[in-house]
Parts: sequence; structure tokens; C-alpha cells
Amino acid sequence: MVLFRQTVFTVLALGGLVLSANAAELSDITNYREYSAKFSSSGQPTKAQMELLKSEGFERIIYIAFTNGSTALANEDVIARELGMEYFHIPVVWDNPTVSDFYAFADIMKRYPDKRSLLHCKVNYRATAFSFLYRVIYQDVPVAEAKADLNSIWSPDETWRKLIFSILEENGKSSQCEGCNWDN
Repeated sequence: MVLFRQTVFTVLALGGLVLSANAAELSDITNYREYSAKFSSSGQPTKAQMELLKSEGFERIIYIAFTNGSTALANEDVIARELGMEYFHIPVVWDNPTVSDFYAFADIMKRYPDKRSLLHCKVNYRATAFSFLYRVIYQDVPVAEAKADLNSIWSPDETWRKLIFSILEENGKSSQCEGCNWDN
């Protein structure tokens, strides 16, 4: 009986280590943030991390930076497709993001909202800004909550604040909330 209990304990302990290792690996993706069971954002994942994303149930990858960037994963589109995930690319110019860029992303997300999705860019600055907007506008997440998640990655500069405020305003949402400081 003692041997049985010890074996069960060892199996449970090892199982816990395996689960923790998987969780740690997801968190090893640059600036990885999980907003819900279906929506996360991050910086650029590696090929091994793309495989991990698939094994963790991700079905869709949306990349919003340029494929010729210094940290871009060569052939990311091919890798994602070979892993059985959908892949979308919206090249968002860092110093000139547009309203159309955001709505192209939002349209992809709205098309199949139940697909587990990763939105990413180089370091998760563009992606957290778009995530903030999507969550506030389409998922009714309070501005203060979404802003806290945004601030955990970066504080948007004037260019990005202007885009954020414009999109919020055209969707009847305010950027103001208790504790929200938009100054850098």
C-alpha cells in the first residue's frame, strides 16, 4: 500500500512538473499575454514556440509586423500552415498604424470568434494596442482592465495614442477611466 501511494504521489508530482513546464514555455514567448482562453498576444515566437502554440490548442496566428524584420521568423506562414493553423498577415507600419490595419485584424477575429488565436508582432507593442482596442470595443472589457494589460507591456507613444483614441471615439467608447493615465 505504501509503494502504491508513493507511486501515485510520484506520478502526480511529475505530472505537475510537466504541466508547469508547458505553462512556463508559453510564458517564455516574448511578452506573452493571455486575455482569455481564446485570445492571446505576444512578441515573435520561435519555430519551437509555434509548435508549442499548436500543441496548446491555438488554431489561428495573426502577425502584424513585417516579415523582413530582424526578429521575424522566416517562413512563419508555411510553418503555421504545416502545423494546421490558420495564418494571417497584416503588415502594420510602426510609425504609421492605420484604422484600416486595426479593422482588418478585427474582421479576422470576428469571423470565427471561438478559434483560439495568437496576435503577435515583434515585441507585442502593436499587438497589445490592437488587443486593447478589440477587447474594449468587441468584448466589452472595461477600459481600466484592458489599459492595465496594455501598460504591462508598454505605454503607447503619441502616434499610437492618437490611433487608439480615434478608434475608440468612432466606436462610441471613451479612453478615460479611473486610474487611466495616457501620458508617457
